[in-house]
Amino acid sequence: MKYTAKTAFCRGRIVRVPKGPLIRVLGTEVAIPCSVSDYDGPSEQNFDWEFARETDFVRIVSTWDSTFTSEEYQKRVGHGDIKLRRSSNDAVELVIKNIQPTDQGRYKCSTPSTDATVQGNYDAEVQVKVISDGLWVSGSKARSSTSLKLSEGDSFKLRCSAITTSPEHTHLHVTWQIKSGLSWQDILSLTHEGKFQPGPGYEERYRDGDIRLDTGANDTYRLSVSQASSVDAGVYRCLVSEWVRGADSSWQKIQEKSVEIASVSIQRTVLDVLISTSNLSVTERDSLDLTCNITTDRSGIFQAEVTWYFSGSPDDTLSDAQVLLSMDHDSVVSDSTLISLSHVDRNSYRLLVRDVGVEDSGYYFCQAAVWVPLHNGSWHKVVERTSAPVSVVVTALEPDYEVFLNASKTPKFSDDPTELECRITNAQDTEANIRFTVSWYYKEHLPGDDVATEELLATMDADWTLLLGDRSRERTQNGEIIFSKKAVDTFSLRIQWTSESDRGDYFCVISAWSRHRNNSWVKSKDVTSAPVSILWATQDYTLTVEAVKLKPFFVAGHTFEMTCKVSSKNIKTPRYSVLITAEKPLTDQSNPNGTTRIISLNQDSVVRLEDWTDQTRVDGVVLEKVQENEFRYRMYQTQISDAGLYRCVVTAWSPGGGGMWREAVNGLSNPIQIDFQTSGPVFNVSVHSDNLTIYQGELADLLCIITTDGMALEPDDMSFDVSWFAVRSFALDREPVLLASVDRRGIVTQSRRNGSSDLSLERISPLEFRLRVHGCEDHDFGNHYCVVTPWVRSATGVWQQEPAVKAKPVFLSVKMDVLNAFKYPLLIGIGLATVIGLLSCLIGYCSSRWCCKKEVQETRRERRRLMSMEMD
Repeated sequence: MKYTAKTAFCRGRIVRVPKGPLIRVLGTEVAIPCSVSDYDGPSEQNFDWEFARETDFVRIVSTWDSTFTSEEYQKRVGHGDIKLRRSSNDAVELVIKNIQPTDQGRYKCSTPSTDATVQGNYDAEVQVKVISDGLWVSGSKARSSTSLKLSEGDSFKLRCSAITTSPEHTHLHVTWQIKSGLSWQDILSLTHEGKFQPGPGYEERYRDGDIRLDTGANDTYRLSVSQASSVDAGVYRCLVSEWVRGADSSWQKIQEKSVEIASVSIQRTVLDVLISTSNLSVTERDSLDLTCNITTDRSGIFQAEVTWYFSGSPDDTLSDAQVLLSMDHDSVVSDSTLISLSHVDRNSYRLLVRDVGVEDSGYYFCQAAVWVPLHNGSWHKVVERTSAPVSVVVTALEPDYEVFLNASKTPKFSDDPTELECRITNAQDTEANIRFTVSWYYKEHLPGDDVATEELLATMDADWTLLLGDRSRERTQNGEIIFSKKAVDTFSLRIQWTSESDRGDYFCVISAWSRHRNNSWVKSKDVTSAPVSILWATQDYTLTVEAVKLKPFFVAGHTFEMTCKVSSKNIKTPRYSVLITAEKPLTDQSNPNGTTRIISLNQDSVVRLEDWTDQTRVDGVVLEKVQENEFRYRMYQTQISDAGLYRCVVTAWSPGGGGMWREAVNGLSNPIQIDFQTSGPVFNVSVHSDNLTIYQGELADLLCIITTDGMALEPDDMSFDVSWFAVRSFALDREPVLLASVDRRGIVTQSRRNGSSDLSLERISPLEFRLRVHGCEDHDFGNHYCVVTPWVRSATGVWQQEPAVKAKPVFLSVKMDVLNAFKYPLLIGIGLATVIGLLSCLIGYCSSRWCCKKEVQETRRERRRLMSMEMD
């Protein structure tokens, strides 16, 4: 509804009332709204209402002044026939009950000012027109309200008449409603705009045509309901409202009337469904006969629909159950070959299942529904019930047979073949619909009374597809175990090369499978054979390894040589693999664990270097096979670092299946010690620097100084490998970082660096090495130390490597030169500021000189002196 207000040329208070004229019906209740906006002052505003038939306004009622009402309206206001109803702080409604023709005229709504300044409009008027009541609504001509008793699924029609003789051009809005509880609910409406509008919950029934609203002669409105159900029971009424189009082109409801048409009761249809047979048992291949009986109180024309269901559990729902056969209300039966459904009489329906099988065991139940015809020739289902399930047990015809297991080949030694045969004997009642499969099992022999669990080797399904167990899967895929079917009644298991892990008991299970009507196979019986033990006499493998040092005394630089002799028992045609290990002292930094794998020779005489990392002596170790059970190890040009205990680790291998070798037993020899007795010099290493605190960008010098104690050596008989390390922390709690190294040949190696500083490493004397850090940065701080590996030339001219010596770390501190750090940024900043200032001055001068030049002509003034008064 649109509102009108007096026009204000500037923003201020605006009072609004509906745009008139407002057409209202005699004797109805009228509510005229009034609101105010864009005001100052308190949020709750007051309102005054006045009325004028022609020119003079009479005061009706006020929200704030009880004495505002004029004498003409005091009685109606006092009785509540005229009152104000506040809808919000800034809006009220003038309510007039039972409006009369004398109430026709102009109504003015005004608001007292609460604004700081007077702006906008403070009142608004609306014209109200009162017309006579010309709406007439009635029900059936016979009586005002009827009572209908219907059965579920019936149809019914209700009529009401509505007419208006209003002098204005009004439209009618007709709504059919039902009350089944405390409130009325809309069913279907024909709106004042000529549109059909179904009520909530009736949309689908309206679309299906089950609920219709038709207009007839003499201004009648007919409600048609098809397929009545329990929700359609209740009191029906016809609600008619009269609408008129206002001055703002919007529709306004001016009055509303209703009349109760009928009270409808729906009687539910009774339907009982029962299977005449109780729980029963049927033998396989026989027929199953069940009858479904239905009873209903329905009279007249109706048809029954019957559906038979099958389920494996009595608790399954219809959605989980399997539909066997169904007969619809037209007596059309769904197609099936072995199952038939027949209509014995009006209330009995027979289910016949021929040639039943074990899979037909379960629960059978019948579902029936009653259908009634509709006016348009279609059918409607009014009730549906399901019977209690009947348990049916189908007894299987099991075949009779026995199973015998024997070992056609048994092993006498390890790696011999084993073959088992599982046979079916004394088979009876094994017709064409019976099929046999086998499952093989293994059980390990355990000492004492312990019982081992059964392990599945392989099994066959109904299609004779072989399914392998975890124990035999890999060996079967490699061809070491073969499962086969030699004859119709014979299955075999062959182990090509029997191993120690195959010792134990074996048994087979023969399964009988029956073919059902749908050509599926179902297991009907299992028969287990007696176990067969696969055992043979065995003796434990023994292996003895003896290491012999061929040269009892030698010095560094000579060749170390030792042999390993092997002897074994109870191993068939063995071969040996040999591994040479060395147990170095714990002080050896190359291998903190103590044991080093040097060189190995496998059972096929293939030699392999294991953990031998001395690149200068790649060919310095040799392992060779002297005889079948004797191996020789040589190490040329031995070093001091080679001291330790040397052993032979020997593994005996025996031939396995498929040309493979199988590990039999391991052996460890006695240790052979290499110990060098020397009285050579003792080397000491220290780090020195004249200045350990430097500034960024300066040069840091670190000296690695080597000193000797004991026997003096010539400088030409000594050389050193020197490596520099740094730990970037104060407490040495981080991993050291390699900075640079120089070997004894003078080759310098540097690690990759991320910063801009650089390193140099040089030898400045036979026993002094200097590390320089050029252009130090803050990340160059930390503990620095050197590690020296001495090399000494022996009397025979052979260079011997001495143990590495580590120097005590020194801490290098790098500080920042504040003056140098800020010198260049300050100079650059001052220079840029000076250039920008000069450039600004130049731009300003040029602008004032050429761009903004303006000639100003000044009036020339005569310069005359004032004349003396005496001269005047």
